[in-house]
Amino acid sequence: MSEGSGGGPDIQAAPSDASVAGETHSMGRREGRVRGDAPTSERRAPIVPMISPSVIQGTARMADAVLTLAMGFVLFRVYVEAPDTTQNFIYTPTIIGAALLVVLSFQLSGLYRIPVLQRSLLQVGRVFAAWSGVFVTLMITAFLLKITHEMSRVWFVSWYLGGLGALFAMRAGIALLVRHWMATGRLERRVVIVGGGERGLRLIEALRASSATDIKICGVFDDRGDQRVPDEIAGLPKLGTVDELVRFARSNRIDLLIMALPMTAERRVLEMMRKVWVLPVDIRLSALDAPLRMTAGTYSYVGNVPFFNLYDKPLSDWDYVLKVIEDRVLAALFLITLSPLLLLIAIAIKLDSKGPVFFKQRRYGFNNELVEVYKFRTLKHESADANASKLVTANDDRVTRIGRFLRRSSFDELPQFITVLTGGMSIVGPRPHAILAKAGDELYGDVVDGYFARHRVKPGITGWAQINGWRGETDTREKILRRTEHDLYYIENWSLLFDLYIVARTPLSMLKGENAF
Repeated sequence: MSEGSGGGPDIQAAPSDASVAGETHSMGRREGRVRGDAPTSERRAPIVPMISPSVIQGTARMADAVLTLAMGFVLFRVYVEAPDTTQNFIYTPTIIGAALLVVLSFQLSGLYRIPVLQRSLLQVGRVFAAWSGVFVTLMITAFLLKITHEMSRVWFVSWYLGGLGALFAMRAGIALLVRHWMATGRLERRVVIVGGGERGLRLIEALRASSATDIKICGVFDDRGDQRVPDEIAGLPKLGTVDELVRFARSNRIDLLIMALPMTAERRVLEMMRKVWVLPVDIRLSALDAPLRMTAGTYSYVGNVPFFNLYDKPLSDWDYVLKVIEDRVLAALFLITLSPLLLLIAIAIKLDSKGPVFFKQRRYGFNNELVEVYKFRTLKHESADANASKLVTANDDRVTRIGRFLRRSSFDELPQFITVLTGGMSIVGPRPHAILAKAGDELYGDVVDGYFARHRVKPGITGWAQINGWRGETDTREKILRRTEHDLYYIENWSLLFDLYIVARTPLSMLKGENAF
């Protein structure tokens, strides 16, 4: 890609909350490019994502288990363990068994439900009862096995009292966090509905009457005019057309998109999907009026309202957590390991030509957010191309001597580990493209239908396309089509092992230097 020091033209930041419905309704007409894809250039602050309730619940389970283990083993070392103690083997299975019983007992007591986690006083009685029940179980088991005389009573009582106090303190901290996330909307699912009219009205009323307490319906989108769909449905605004929905989702956090369309309207559903599948959201089709009732596994539910799953957001829940841990750990290790090489490259660039060592360029990132990407400078400083309006080609006279080596080896990409550490990129993912990059005379988004679906995940330093030879210059329709196909395959088939395989293959791809100018 061509390099430069700046992004696209300044545009006023888009609104960040769904409450600005009136402005959003005409957003597509104001920006002048409504095709169901992303705008040519857009600058706004990143949207703060929803925190997955399942991740909070899983983390609470792990915290309870770890605290139980830690208290048991620490007190064991303090009160019991000695070089000549022959009964030590009794304590280890007891402590591990207690940790498992604590998680099971707390689960049965409802202590991992979000409404309970946010109320510290509500947890006190349940924690006391469940924790005490675990220790009663341990005492009965020790009595039946006739090992009570071999266990330290001081250790046992200290473990019970110390663990109980530590659990109360930890649960109070969790409640503070959960209440904060609830107050800031981090634990609510923000929903938009596609399809107004009578069917949309019944769906909204069903959702409001359901047991779902984490749902916030932002509004309705419908391509039909005001005569068929009014400006307000069940007190919710009609925010615009489906084309405008895609642009709305670029500037507002949307977690769930529900289509209030009949199952028999196959052509209309497919047309809607063609427009909205580029968004990083869960997409559901209402089964509220389905003529057939299928098996329970066919449906997903919001409260007690059934839906057919059309599309799941990639990298959600624990997959997202794994990806974040992978990125931060690998980026830190690579930066530490490669620091001598980074220093040598920086010196070589300064000696080779005038200008800065690094450059930064705004590129499209997750959900079309603009991220600042850092690279080693490989072009002559006076030839900087801020928006990559002209791709670098073979024998390009703008490239410096050291720049040719850096681009062919991809060493110019190494500073992007800094962007990974700051959260703007991933180690593995679709390569970020400059905002005005073109294949021939056409913008990438105009060449490939669904091109912006690449942005359903964070961009990466390396990717499936790169290790398969589709790196470097993308000056033709064929090249950008093949790269996009590989990127979409990666998104649909992500796994931690897939990422590690791509990372392991990347050095071999760099040595080949194919298509890198």
